[in-house]
Amino acid sequence: MKRVFLIVLDSVGIGAMPDAREFADAESCSTMGSISKSPQFSAENLKKLGLGNIDGLAYLGQEPAPRGAFGRLAERSRGKDTTVGHWEIAGLISEKPMPVFPNGFPQELIQAFSKATGRGVLCNKPYSGTEVIKDYGEEHRRTGDLIVYTSADSVFQIAAHEDVVPPEELYRYCRQAREILKGDWGVGRVIARPFAGEYPFYRTPRRHDFSLEPPGRTVLDTLAAAGKQVISVGKIRDIFAGRGITQGVTITGNTDGMEKTLQYARKDFTGLCFVNLVDFDSLYGHRNNVDGYAAALAEFDGWLPGFLEEMGPEDLVMITADHGCDPGDSSTDHTREYVPLLVYGEKVRPVNLGTRVGFCDIAATLAQIFGLAQETEGTSFASQILKEEGL
Repeated sequence: MKRVFLIVLDSVGIGAMPDAREFADAESCSTMGSISKSPQFSAENLKKLGLGNIDGLAYLGQEPAPRGAFGRLAERSRGKDTTVGHWEIAGLISEKPMPVFPNGFPQELIQAFSKATGRGVLCNKPYSGTEVIKDYGEEHRRTGDLIVYTSADSVFQIAAHEDVVPPEELYRYCRQAREILKGDWGVGRVIARPFAGEYPFYRTPRRHDFSLEPPGRTVLDTLAAAGKQVISVGKIRDIFAGRGITQGVTITGNTDGMEKTLQYARKDFTGLCFVNLVDFDSLYGHRNNVDGYAAALAEFDGWLPGFLEEMGPEDLVMITADHGCDPGDSSTDHTREYVPLLVYGEKVRPVNLGTRVGFCDIAATLAQIFGLAQETEGTSFASQILKEEGL
């Protein structure tokens, strides 16, 4: 194969895993289940690839002759967030959960951060990202103190008004926080959350994530070392702290991300184009916006045929997710769910891959597809999906 497009529909889970209760989630949680009930929902093109044929998704309607290979993936890592989900997709299993701070960050940490930045801190507790700027935005503008908050995920978020703290300065503060947040304080991501306007304020698209560096070798490292292109679209570069990425682009949202992915499909390269479409999670899942979430999936579904037309005979696309974020449950947090796997290409057999134990099977498959020594966790499904001449 020449090119693989790996598209992560951020948080599009398809049903609770057996251990969901261990992660404070209901056994009934299902992102796909919730959004499929919305009048905005449409997934006809995804269903043609085999979405409804995946274990547990028969309620969507099964395709008698699906065009792609299909299955679902269980997560082996002890988490349900962006970082551990993507790391596992790339071949790293996180055996230990990343630290969370349900009561806010320790004063020792906050003092170290204030000393490094020269600014005070507001909030320091778990908070909704849209509500925190409503409640602390005016005080921040008056004092210049930074709004620091967290969530149920392993994150240290810093919100600042762009007129008070320009984005580049905010990014510098995030880098300083990243240096402090190690060891027992080693959260998965430090996130810059710039906002603007007048009360009640609005968040701008200049968010930036500063992740821990992956603790081991990923398939991205292996691909890059072998001279393949590893292209990041969206926050992939941030999630892997730049490791194994040869080039990439930022995006302003799903629509922009799909357009930039389409542009890469029209370019000549050899390797992997790794895409994250974050609006499902950030705009709709965390906001419990079922109809908005459903409409976003319908937009992706409508975009898909035009993208597939750009694929060549040596290309394939994998569509998956990194965790759930059920907009129909009572929580605004991520949910511990299976994720879908759809694979399509001229050389792909339309087979049922069943339920696979590990997102990391994607990494092992990528290594085999590109003829590289398998240096990752997981079991390749390349021989199951590729016609003999495609191996």
